[in-house]
Parts: sequence; C-alpha cells; structure tokens
Amino acid sequence: MPDPLTPEIQMEAERLRAALHHHNHRYYVLDDPEVSDAEYDRLMQALVGLETRFPQLRTPDSPTARVGAPPLEKFETTRHSVPMLSLENGFDDGDIREFDARLRRLLAVEAPLRYTAEPKLDGLAVELVYRDGLLVMASTRGDGFSGEVITENVRTIRSVPLRLRPPQGRAIPALLEVRGEVFIGRAGFRKLNQDRLAAELAPFANPRNAAAGSLRQLDSRVTAARPLEIFCYGVGAAGGQPLTGHSDTLRFLSALGLRVNPLVREKITIEEALTFFHRLEAERHELPYEIDGMVVKVDRLDFQQALGATSRSPRWAIAYKFAALQETTRILDIQVQVGRTGAITPVAVLESVSVGGVTVSRATLHNADEIAKKDIRIGDRVLVQRAGDVIPEVVKSLPSLRDGSQRPFQMPANCPVCGAPVVRLEGEVALRCNNVSCPAQIKEGIRHFAAKGAFDIEGLGEKLVAQLVDKGVIASYADIFQLEAPQLALLERMGAKSAENLVQAIAASRTIPLGRFLYALGIRHVGEHVARLLAEHFKGLEALAAASEAQIAAVAGVGPVVARSVRAFFSQVENQRTVDALLTRGVRIVSPAAGPASENAFEGQRFVLTGTLESMPRSQAKACIERLGGTVSGSVSAKTRFVVAGSAPGSKRERAEALGVQVIDEERFLALLEAAEGRRG
Repeated sequence: MPDPLTPEIQMEAERLRAALHHHNHRYYVLDDPEVSDAEYDRLMQALVGLETRFPQLRTPDSPTARVGAPPLEKFETTRHSVPMLSLENGFDDGDIREFDARLRRLLAVEAPLRYTAEPKLDGLAVELVYRDGLLVMASTRGDGFSGEVITENVRTIRSVPLRLRPPQGRAIPALLEVRGEVFIGRAGFRKLNQDRLAAELAPFANPRNAAAGSLRQLDSRVTAARPLEIFCYGVGAAGGQPLTGHSDTLRFLSALGLRVNPLVREKITIEEALTFFHRLEAERHELPYEIDGMVVKVDRLDFQQALGATSRSPRWAIAYKFAALQETTRILDIQVQVGRTGAITPVAVLESVSVGGVTVSRATLHNADEIAKKDIRIGDRVLVQRAGDVIPEVVKSLPSLRDGSQRPFQMPANCPVCGAPVVRLEGEVALRCNNVSCPAQIKEGIRHFAAKGAFDIEGLGEKLVAQLVDKGVIASYADIFQLEAPQLALLERMGAKSAENLVQAIAASRTIPLGRFLYALGIRHVGEHVARLLAEHFKGLEALAAASEAQIAAVAGVGPVVARSVRAFFSQVENQRTVDALLTRGVRIVSPAAGPASENAFEGQRFVLTGTLESMPRSQAKACIERLGGTVSGSVSAKTRFVVAGSAPGSKRERAEALGVQVIDEERFLALLEAAEGRRG
C-alpha cells in the first residue's frame, strides 16, 4: 500500500522548492552562493526523492524540471505578439553619431538624448512568456514574427527562473514577455569540448554554434547537460507596467529575479556610449563570455514609441559592431550559384581557414563588378572576414604576393545549369538566367515555397527537392500537391514511413494565410513583412492580382519598386497559371477579410478546441488564442464563445449545438487569427 501524502510532506516539498529556487538565484543570477555545492545537491536529492514517491507533488516550476523531459517529435511554432526585430548595424563612431543626429531630427529635440548601452552577446535571442509569474512558454526569435517553441529546453537553463520573484512594492504582471540572449560562456565551452573529445565526439566550432545546437535539441535532457546561460535585455508585452525608460525595464526585470548584464550603462550621452564601446572593445577578450559589439538604445520609452520601426529594425536602437575578424587564405577556384530569381552569384572556394573560431572554406564575391573592383583572381592570396562576425566575404586580394600563376575570372555567358544566355537587366549589377524552366531556379524556388514563413512543409528539404526535380517528379509548386506516398517511397533514402509523413505534412500545409501564400510565390522584393502588408491591405488574392501599380505603391511600407515587381508578376501568364494550378490542387487561402472588421474576436472570449486541426497542433492553437486575449476551456458551457471543430470533433460539437454555442471550422478560425494578429501589428 503506498505511503499516505501528509500535510507535513507537502510542506517539506514546498520548503525544498523554495530553498532551491533561492539558491539557484544566488548562484546563477547574483553569482553569490550561500551554500556549498554538496549542500545544494542534498536539497535537490531530497526533493527528487519526495517527488518520486509522490508524483502529485510535482509542479511546473519545480527545480527538478531542469533535468529535462522526454524527447519531442518536432518543435511547434508560435507567433510573437510583438515582433522581435533585428538591429541596424554601425561599424564606426561616425555611424553612431549619425544615428544620434538622425533620432534628434526625427524627434525634433535640441537637448542631448539619453541612451542605455549594453554588451551585445554572441548568442541566440529567445522570448520567455510568464503568466502570473510562472514560465509557461519559451521560443526562439525565428524570423522575428514567429519562432519555435523550446519551453522544455529553456527550463533546463538554471539562470532562467521558473517562477518570478515578487518585486518589492510591486505586483508580478499577469503577463510578461521577456526577451533575452542565451549563450555559453568561455569556461563552459572549453569544458564542453573537452568532454566531447574525451567521448570521441567532434568538438563544437564556437560557443554560438554550441548554444544554437543545444537549444534546438528535441531531447531536452541533452540540453540540460549543456552549460547554457542567459542575460535578459527587454520585454515584449509587459502587463501594463508603469515603466518610463529602458533602464527602468532592466531594473524591473532584475527585481523579478531575471538575470541582467551587470555591465549595462544607463542614461548616458552618445559620447559616453562611444567611450564605453571602446572600453568594451579593449576588454572583450577578458570577459567570461563572447561579445561582438554593443547595443545602444534610446532610454525613454515614449521616444521609442514615437520613433517606431522599419520593416526590419527599430529606429531607436543600433548595434555598434566590433571590427570583423579577418584571416589570410588562398582562392582555389571561383564558382557561380544560380538563385531562385535567376541571379548568378560568384563564390570563392578557399583553402580552409579558421576565422574567429569558425572554419571558412567558401566566401561570397557578390557580383562581377565587385570582382573587377577588387581585382580578385583565381589563385590569389586574399583577406577574408566574417562580416558582422557571421557572413564570410573576401575583403581584398593581395597582389604583392602573386607569383604569376594567378588567372582572371570571367562570369559565364551562359547559365552553368541550363545553358540559357545570361543577361544583365538595366539598373542591376547582377547577371541573371532568364529561363524560368532552369532546374536551379526551380529547385531554389521550391525550397523557398516549402520553407518556414511560406508553406512550411516539414521534410521537404534541399536534398529531397533536388532529387525530385532531377528525376522529373516535380517541376512546379503545384506538383508538390500531387505527390503520393508510394511514389516517394521509391526515392533514395526515403522509406515508407518518411514518405507518408511528408504526404501528411503537404496535406496539412494546404490551408494558408494570404500573407504567407504571397511570400511563398517568391515575387521579387516581396519578403514576409511586405507580403503581410499587401495581404492586410487588399484582403484577398483577386483584389491584389487586379490592382494597378499605382494602387499597390500606395500601400504604406510598399513603394514603387515593390509595386512594379508585384504588378509584373501577376501580369505574366505563367504565374497566373501557377496560382490557378495551386488552387485547383486544393490550396485554400485564408484571407484577412474573412475575419471581423472592427473587433478582436479573441479578447475576453472563451474557446473550446475539439477534433484534429490540420494547420497546427492544438497546443499551438491554444497559445495563439491566449496571446490574443482569449481563454481555452476543456468543456463546453453557456459561457463558451466559439467551439473550433477540426476533423472528428466528437461530443463537444454536439454539446455546443445543444447550447446554441457557435461552432466554427478550421478555415474560419485561421481567418479570425489572421485578422486579429494583423490589427495587433
């Protein structure tokens, strides 16, 4: 007979949890431990023992959750309520002073602006979502608008509080979305690689790659064994907190028990920020973690709101990057790649060289004009850098080291893949293959079509796309939706189970919001943000396809170049046929026009989910509803606003109909989501 769970045992479990949370905060956030490692381990083992004997004692914020959970089959995705935009970059003092001058012009202020400056860590941006102080979700930055849900992995990071600490004199927000950077410190990285070498595993190239790989483990128990850390640097939604400055925000996060970088400088002038930058640059290699620059942010939040953002970055912040790391190597060959728009890009094949801890064997040469300008030849010794510490590029050739064996490179007159003539359009530097049937363009186009942000077809990756095109199985986007499992199972490295999974993923992708559909089409100059703007303005595909160039250019954030490209796309018969073929083969476009015109259908409303949704797991649908202000219940009552019915909905649908509760299908639900999220930003 099992032991009885007494009040005394419950109190002991609560005491152990509180003690472990306290010591975690002292050790991992304040770097000021109060107990020895052995004492901490004894407390942890005592709690593990109690929770093993009495599983009902386990709570979502228990310190034992940090050991990891059983493996996931795949990551779900979630949409950020406030976009996690990238930052504009500056590379010298002049860029930063111009940034300051531009902001003062935009704000029409004479007095010096005050900034908060902080080290820019070389890690991975994440968002932590706390409800009533409890960590309920964590996600990657992703494309800035949507990211992968990595909650179980983030729970294993000991400097991430599973429950927030009540700040003195203030309440914990009902909802708080915290942005932070996950990284691996220098000492942890060295120890991690030593352990990998001892286990006869390949070492990681650098701390950033190690952190990225650790965060994206489907088995969070692997993540738990990695020395991940975090610094928090901002918020998305903050539950109506009375914050006036970015420095106030950071102090508030620290009061909640979140880890904030101690090197932050608050409310300083732009000249003081430059002095801080040069100090950081001189001391960067002495820090216990890697940084690649400094972030400068306008401190006043009302100024931040007034300045707003472009489609890619906030106007009120800039990243001042350290000088790129450079090394010398030799160009062995120059090859050309054909992109999905037909652009032909030269790429240098290099003698492998380590640049800032990353092995580089290929680097971009941009275009023919750039090669001529830098006088780059095959066989040259060249200077290579990782621009922004990320993208390898050839900076310049070193002519003084030539021995006569070097030879000039000529861009091809014909496409290296299909043999079609190469052309250079007026006003462009890139050479292009204009053959729309070019296999290279088809492959790249289909990869783009199936990628995240577009149709997001899991399993349709680069190698499989190449195989399908090379074997003549598919030649267009629409062909994807005619693939069958027996046909796919015959392909190399494609068993029956993988084939069936891919067919199911294709079927699940058929219903798609208009913005993602437009992005998937690969229209030149139409990225995810512009596609979303067009979808929100025109509401439907037919309206956009019929719009004039002037009507498209009039959309805020679009402009004449994009308008010309969109108009040209929908004017071409081949593209019209492609769209018609997609619709004929079962693609359903969810238009923002299908949602309510003037109100958020989720705010304050209760939803019930029943049956299987094709477009997303029910857990993701629940997260979307809650993010937009609604709640999700497990049972239908008179207070239920909507029942979302997927396939095989069961008795909940019948209960809803009996009570007169509105039942909506998946297409209607997606339309409501699209409309509500469009209004939020």
